[in-house]
Amino acid sequence: MKLERGRPPRKAIVRLVVAFVILSQGSALIGDLALAEFVDKHPALLIALNPRNRNLALATNQLMAFPYYAIGFTRLIISDPLYYLLGFWFGERAIAWAERRSRTYGPFIRDGERWFRKASYPLIFAAPNNIVCALSAATGVRLRTFIALNLTGTVTRLVVIRQLGEVFQSPLEAIVDFIAEYRIPILIISAIGVAWTIFGEFRGDNSELKVLTNLDEFDSDDDGAELADDGNVPPQRSPTSGDGAAGGGSNPAVDDRPAGTVAGIDRPDADTTE
Repeated sequence: MKLERGRPPRKAIVRLVVAFVILSQGSALIGDLALAEFVDKHPALLIALNPRNRNLALATNQLMAFPYYAIGFTRLIISDPLYYLLGFWFGERAIAWAERRSRTYGPFIRDGERWFRKASYPLIFAAPNNIVCALSAATGVRLRTFIALNLTGTVTRLVVIRQLGEVFQSPLEAIVDFIAEYRIPILIISAIGVAWTIFGEFRGDNSELKVLTNLDEFDSDDDGAELADDGNVPPQRSPTSGDGAAGGGSNPAVDDRPAGTVAGIDRPDADTTE
C-alpha cells in the first residue's frame, strides 16, 4: 500500500489502526491494574500487557533471556508504527493535538516544528512514546529512519535494563517480595490509579481516546475547531486539501506551502513512502 503524507486512506483502514492503538492502551491499563498479582506469578504476562521500564526491571531476573527479549521487544514496538501512521496521515492535526496535550513536548512545537525535528532522532531512540511517534511522522521523519531508530533504541533499552537488573538483583527481588507481601493494598492503589486515568480520558474533550476515535471525522470544520479551540494552532482547511487530508488542520502561515513541505521544511521526497 502506498502511503501519502497528509492523505489518510479510507475510513475502514484508519479505524482499524485506531482500534489496535486503543487495544494496546487498554492492555497497558490492565498491566498497571494487575501489577501486584502478576509481578511474581506471571512476569512474562506482565510485560506483555505493559512493558514500561518499571515492569521490565521487576521481571528481568525472573525470566530467561529469550522470553524477556522476545516479549519485551515485541510489545514495546507493536504500537509505535501505528502512531507513526496516524501522524503521517493527520500531520497538522497530530501537531495541534500534541501541543495541547503534552507539557513536555509542547514547547518544541510552539517554538516551531523545525526544532522538534532536530530533537526527534534522540527522542525516537530513547523515548518513543505515542506523542513522539506521531510527531516524528508529522514533522517529516522518514519511515525507514523512524524504524531504524525505534528498533535500535528498543534493543538498547532492553539490554540496559537487563544489565542493570543483574547489578541490582537483590534490591529488585526485595521490591518484588514487598509487592507480593502487600498484594491487596497495592492492588487497591493500582485500581484507583487506573480508574482515575480512565476517568480523565472520558472527562475532557481533548482526551487522547476522544481524539483517536474521532480521527476519521476530522475532515469536517467543526471537529477541527474542537481540536484546537485554545487558539494555539487554529485549524484552517488548506485550499489544496481534499476530503480526509491532513491539511484541514494546518496553520494559516503554512497553508499555501507546496506538497512535501512540513512547517517550512522543504522535503520534496518525503511526502510518499511505500
